[in-house]
Amino acid sequence: MSTDAFPQRIVCLTEEPTEVLYALGEEHRIVGISGFTVRPARARKEKPKVSAFTSAKIGEILKLQPDLVIGFSDMQADIARDLIRAGVEVWISNHRSVDGILAYIRRLGAMVGAGAKAEAYAQTAERHIAQIRAAAAALPKHPRVYFEEWDEPLITGIQWVAELVRIAGGEDVFPRQSGESLAKHRILADPADVVHAAPEVIFGSWCGKRFRPEHVAARPGWDAIPAVRTGDVLEIKSPIILQPGPAALFDGLSELHRHIAAWAAR
Repeated sequence: MSTDAFPQRIVCLTEEPTEVLYALGEEHRIVGISGFTVRPARARKEKPKVSAFTSAKIGEILKLQPDLVIGFSDMQADIARDLIRAGVEVWISNHRSVDGILAYIRRLGAMVGAGAKAEAYAQTAERHIAQIRAAAAALPKHPRVYFEEWDEPLITGIQWVAELVRIAGGEDVFPRQSGESLAKHRILADPADVVHAAPEVIFGSWCGKRFRPEHVAARPGWDAIPAVRTGDVLEIKSPIILQPGPAALFDGLSELHRHIAAWAAR
Protein backbone atom coordinates (compact mmCIF):
# COMPACT_ATOMS: atom_id res chain seq x y z
CA MET A 1 0.00 0.00 0.00
CA SER A 2 1.24 3.50 -0.81
CA THR A 3 2.49 5.48 2.18
CA ASP A 4 0.28 8.31 0.88
CA ALA A 5 -2.63 6.40 2.42
CA PHE A 6 -1.34 7.31 5.88
CA PRO A 7 -0.90 10.68 7.63
CA GLN A 8 2.29 12.46 6.61
CA ARG A 9 2.03 15.64 8.71
CA ILE A 10 0.90 14.96 12.28
CA VAL A 11 0.57 17.45 15.12
CA CYS A 12 0.62 15.88 18.61
CA LEU A 13 -1.21 17.92 21.25
CA THR A 14 0.05 15.73 24.11
CA GLU A 15 3.20 13.76 24.80
CA GLU A 16 2.00 10.18 24.41
CA PRO A 17 1.49 10.15 20.60
CA THR A 18 4.91 11.76 20.19
CA GLU A 19 6.52 9.11 22.39
CA VAL A 20 4.76 6.27 20.57
CA LEU A 21 5.60 7.53 17.09
CA TYR A 22 9.27 7.99 18.01
CA ALA A 23 9.35 4.50 19.54
CA LEU A 24 7.94 3.09 16.30
CA GLY A 25 10.47 4.97 14.14
CA GLU A 26 7.70 7.09 12.64
CA GLU A 27 8.82 10.45 14.03
CA HIS A 28 9.32 11.84 10.53
CA ARG A 29 5.54 12.19 10.34
CA ILE A 30 5.42 14.64 13.28
CA VAL A 31 5.44 18.35 12.38
CA GLY A 32 4.39 19.83 15.74
CA ILE A 33 4.27 18.83 19.40
CA SER A 34 3.03 19.91 22.83
CA GLY A 35 5.20 22.29 24.82
CA PHE A 36 4.87 19.87 27.75
CA THR A 37 6.63 17.09 25.84
CA VAL A 38 9.75 15.80 27.58
CA ARG A 39 9.92 12.28 26.13
CA PRO A 40 11.83 11.58 24.07
CA ALA A 41 14.18 14.46 24.87
CA ARG A 42 15.21 14.87 21.24
CA ALA A 43 11.64 15.71 20.23
CA ARG A 44 11.90 19.09 21.96
CA LYS A 45 14.94 19.90 19.83
CA GLU A 46 13.55 18.60 16.56
CA LYS A 47 9.87 19.62 16.51
CA PRO A 48 8.13 22.99 16.89
CA LYS A 49 6.00 23.39 20.02
CA VAL A 50 2.48 24.55 19.14
CA SER A 51 0.26 23.72 22.12
CA ALA A 52 -0.05 23.52 25.88
CA PHE A 53 -2.68 21.15 27.25
CA THR A 54 -5.89 23.16 27.29
CA SER A 55 -4.73 25.76 24.78
CA ALA A 56 -3.04 25.71 21.40
CA LYS A 57 -1.68 28.07 18.78
CA ILE A 58 -4.35 27.34 16.21
CA GLY A 59 -2.80 29.66 13.62
CA GLU A 60 0.63 28.05 14.02
CA ILE A 61 -0.90 24.59 13.72
CA LEU A 62 -2.70 25.54 10.51
CA LYS A 63 0.55 26.91 9.04
CA LEU A 64 2.02 23.42 9.49
CA GLN A 65 -0.70 22.05 7.17
CA PRO A 66 -1.33 18.91 9.24
CA ASP A 67 -3.27 16.03 7.77
CA LEU A 68 -3.94 14.71 11.30
CA VAL A 69 -3.95 16.27 14.76
CA ILE A 70 -3.90 13.92 17.76
CA GLY A 71 -5.10 14.97 21.21
CA PHE A 72 -6.34 13.48 24.44
CA SER A 73 -9.55 13.72 26.46
CA ASP A 74 -12.44 16.11 26.87
CA MET A 75 -9.97 18.67 28.22
CA GLN A 76 -8.91 19.32 24.61
CA ALA A 77 -12.43 19.44 23.17
CA ASP A 78 -12.28 23.19 22.48
CA ILE A 79 -8.99 22.86 20.60
CA ALA A 80 -10.41 19.97 18.59
CA ARG A 81 -13.55 21.98 17.78
CA ASP A 82 -11.56 24.94 16.47
CA LEU A 83 -9.34 22.73 14.32
CA ILE A 84 -12.28 20.76 12.93
CA ARG A 85 -14.00 24.01 12.00
CA ALA A 86 -10.83 24.97 10.16
CA GLY A 87 -11.05 21.75 8.15
CA VAL A 88 -8.42 19.72 9.98
CA GLU A 89 -8.86 16.02 10.73
CA VAL A 90 -8.60 15.42 14.49
CA TRP A 91 -8.38 12.27 16.60
CA ILE A 92 -9.05 12.64 20.30
CA SER A 93 -8.29 9.52 22.32
CA ASN A 94 -9.91 9.08 25.72
CA HIS A 95 -8.26 6.03 27.27
CA ARG A 96 -7.84 5.91 31.07
CA SER A 97 -6.59 2.37 31.84
CA VAL A 98 -3.54 0.18 31.33
CA ASP A 99 -5.42 -1.86 28.74
CA GLY A 100 -6.45 1.40 27.14
CA ILE A 101 -2.83 2.53 26.80
CA LEU A 102 -1.90 -0.78 25.16
CA ALA A 103 -4.83 -0.48 22.76
CA TYR A 104 -3.82 3.12 22.03
CA ILE A 105 -0.32 2.03 20.97
CA ARG A 106 -1.78 -0.55 18.60
CA ARG A 107 -4.39 1.84 17.20
CA LEU A 108 -1.96 4.69 16.60
CA GLY A 109 0.48 2.34 14.92
CA ALA A 110 -2.23 1.09 12.57
CA MET A 111 -3.21 4.67 11.72
CA VAL A 112 0.27 5.41 10.37
CA GLY A 113 0.80 2.09 8.62
CA ALA A 114 3.07 0.68 11.31
CA GLY A 115 0.74 -1.95 12.74
CA ALA A 116 3.37 -4.68 12.99
CA LYS A 117 5.85 -2.44 14.79
CA ALA A 118 3.12 -1.23 17.13
CA GLU A 119 2.09 -4.79 17.93
CA ALA A 120 5.68 -5.71 18.78
CA TYR A 121 6.04 -2.60 20.96
CA ALA A 122 2.78 -3.30 22.78
CA GLN A 123 3.88 -6.88 23.41
CA THR A 124 7.17 -5.61 24.86
CA ALA A 125 5.13 -3.45 27.24
CA GLU A 126 2.93 -6.41 28.15
CA ARG A 127 5.99 -8.53 28.96
CA HIS A 128 7.35 -5.77 31.18
CA ILE A 129 4.03 -5.53 32.99
CA ALA A 130 3.97 -9.30 33.46
CA GLN A 131 7.51 -9.31 34.87
CA ILE A 132 6.70 -6.59 37.39
CA ARG A 133 3.44 -8.29 38.33
CA ALA A 134 5.28 -11.56 39.00
CA ALA A 135 7.96 -9.82 41.06
CA ALA A 136 5.28 -8.01 43.05
CA ALA A 137 3.40 -11.22 43.74
CA ALA A 138 6.56 -12.62 45.36
CA LEU A 139 6.92 -9.74 47.82
CA PRO A 140 6.50 -10.73 51.48
CA LYS A 141 4.19 -7.76 52.18
CA HIS A 142 2.07 -5.40 50.14
CA PRO A 143 1.75 -1.84 51.43
CA ARG A 144 -1.38 0.27 51.52
CA VAL A 145 -0.68 3.09 49.06
CA TYR A 146 -2.06 6.60 48.73
CA PHE A 147 -1.26 8.28 45.41
CA GLU A 148 -1.70 12.06 45.33
CA GLU A 149 -2.10 13.74 41.95
CA TRP A 150 -2.58 17.26 43.33
CA ASP A 151 -2.38 18.97 46.70
CA GLU A 152 -4.82 21.91 46.65
CA PRO A 153 -7.34 20.33 46.76
CA LEU A 154 -6.23 16.77 47.39
CA ILE A 155 -6.81 14.68 44.26
CA THR A 156 -6.20 10.93 44.19
CA GLY A 157 -4.66 8.97 41.32
CA ILE A 158 -6.48 8.32 38.05
CA GLN A 159 -7.38 4.81 36.89
CA TRP A 160 -4.19 3.82 35.06
CA VAL A 161 -2.11 5.05 38.00
CA ALA A 162 -4.15 3.02 40.51
CA GLU A 163 -3.83 -0.04 38.27
CA LEU A 164 -0.07 0.40 38.04
CA VAL A 165 0.17 0.73 41.82
CA ARG A 166 -1.58 -2.63 42.16
CA ILE A 167 0.58 -4.26 39.48
CA ALA A 168 3.68 -2.92 41.28
CA GLY A 169 2.61 -4.62 44.51
CA GLY A 170 0.67 -1.97 46.39
CA GLU A 171 -2.92 -1.76 47.58
CA ASP A 172 -4.63 1.45 46.51
CA VAL A 173 -6.45 2.93 49.53
CA PHE A 174 -8.98 4.85 47.39
CA PRO A 175 -10.07 2.38 44.71
CA ARG A 176 -13.51 3.93 44.22
CA GLN A 177 -12.11 7.36 43.37
CA SER A 178 -9.63 5.96 40.87
CA GLY A 179 -12.48 4.85 38.62
CA GLU A 180 -13.56 8.46 38.13
CA SER A 181 -12.16 9.88 34.89
CA LEU A 182 -12.54 13.54 35.89
CA ALA A 183 -10.21 15.04 38.49
CA LYS A 184 -13.06 16.90 40.18
CA HIS A 185 -14.62 13.54 41.07
CA ARG A 186 -11.36 12.35 42.67
CA ILE A 187 -11.12 15.23 45.13
CA LEU A 188 -10.89 14.23 48.79
CA ALA A 189 -13.16 16.64 50.67
CA ASP A 190 -11.56 15.81 54.00
CA PRO A 191 -7.78 15.27 54.37
CA ALA A 192 -8.58 13.19 57.45
CA ASP A 193 -9.77 10.48 55.04
CA VAL A 194 -6.11 9.79 54.29
CA VAL A 195 -5.30 9.58 57.98
CA HIS A 196 -8.10 7.04 58.45
CA ALA A 197 -6.88 5.04 55.42
CA ALA A 198 -3.44 4.75 57.10
CA PRO A 199 -1.30 4.30 53.97
CA GLU A 200 2.11 2.75 54.48
CA VAL A 201 3.50 4.39 51.34
CA ILE A 202 2.52 7.77 49.90
CA PHE A 203 3.38 8.60 46.31
CA GLY A 204 3.02 12.15 45.07
CA SER A 205 3.06 13.44 41.52
CA TRP A 206 1.87 17.03 41.30
CA CYS A 207 1.41 17.81 37.64
CA GLY A 208 3.40 20.91 36.76
CA LYS A 209 5.19 21.45 40.07
CA ARG A 210 7.66 19.70 42.34
CA PHE A 211 6.26 17.36 44.96
CA ARG A 212 7.12 18.49 48.51
CA PRO A 213 7.16 15.56 50.97
CA GLU A 214 7.81 17.90 53.89
CA HIS A 215 4.59 19.78 53.16
CA VAL A 216 2.67 16.51 53.11
CA ALA A 217 4.18 15.42 56.43
CA ALA A 218 3.30 18.77 58.02
CA ARG A 219 -0.43 18.52 57.36
CA PRO A 220 -2.50 18.52 60.55
CA GLY A 221 -2.88 15.02 61.92
CA TRP A 222 -0.83 13.38 59.20
CA ASP A 223 1.99 12.56 61.61
CA ALA A 224 -0.17 9.58 62.60
CA ILE A 225 0.04 8.09 59.09
CA PRO A 226 2.45 5.12 58.91
CA ALA A 227 4.04 6.38 55.67
CA VAL A 228 4.80 9.74 57.28
CA ARG A 229 6.27 8.13 60.39
CA THR A 230 8.61 5.94 58.33
CA GLY A 231 9.49 8.57 55.75
CA ASP A 232 7.88 6.69 52.89
CA VAL A 233 6.50 9.85 51.25
CA LEU A 234 7.97 9.71 47.78
CA GLU A 235 7.79 11.53 44.48
CA ILE A 236 7.08 9.86 41.15
CA LYS A 237 7.96 12.38 38.43
CA SER A 238 4.82 13.38 36.58
CA PRO A 239 6.20 12.81 33.03
CA ILE A 240 6.59 9.09 33.76
CA ILE A 241 3.24 8.46 35.44
CA LEU A 242 0.58 11.07 34.61
CA GLN A 243 0.70 10.67 30.82
CA PRO A 244 -1.44 7.75 29.55
CA GLY A 245 1.33 6.48 27.31
CA PRO A 246 4.39 4.21 27.21
CA ALA A 247 6.28 6.11 29.93
CA ALA A 248 3.76 5.00 32.54
CA LEU A 249 3.94 1.35 31.48
CA PHE A 250 7.74 1.24 31.50
CA ASP A 251 9.47 3.82 33.70
CA GLY A 252 6.49 4.73 35.87
CA LEU A 253 5.66 1.14 36.73
CA SER A 254 9.31 0.29 37.38
CA GLU A 255 9.71 3.27 39.72
CA LEU A 256 6.56 2.37 41.67
CA HIS A 257 7.75 -1.22 42.07
CA ARG A 258 11.27 -0.16 43.09
CA HIS A 259 9.93 1.84 46.01
CA ILE A 260 7.34 -0.78 47.00
CA ALA A 261 9.91 -3.58 46.90
CA ALA A 262 12.28 -1.53 49.05
CA TRP A 263 9.48 -0.98 51.58
CA ALA A 264 8.62 -4.70 51.59
CA ALA A 265 12.28 -5.63 52.07
CA ARG A 266 12.42 -3.60 55.27
